[in-house]
Amino acid sequence: MRIKRGVTASKRRKNLLQHAKGFQWRRKTNFRAAKEALLHAWTYAYRDRRNKKRDRRVLWQAKINAASRNLGVQYSRLINNLNKVNIELDRKSLAYLAEHKPEVFAHIVENTK
Repeated sequence: MRIKRGVTASKRRKNLLQHAKGFQWRRKTNFRAAKEALLHAWTYAYRDRRNKKRDRRVLWQAKINAASRNLGVQYSRLINNLNKVNIELDRKSLAYLAEHKPEVFAHIVENTK
């Protein structure tokens, strides 16, 4: 007996087209175009979830460097001194302190000298 895939196929297509919602032109309504667009979209999403971490770290380093140079210490020296004094603050929290609580950041820098 022949098995017809009408329900399964339309379910699969419908699911894929729901993922393509918000795309432009044919890519949101045409199955083949949507499939191709989603292959690229998901590849970029996977890649950029990793790149986002890299970009954030660079931003934190820039913020810490700017704040520490205002206090007369280079970024690399500050990080080295933090390690020597066993102050285990990550760059994310250091950048937050440098931007929003400069007096606390200044106190930390003084403790590392």
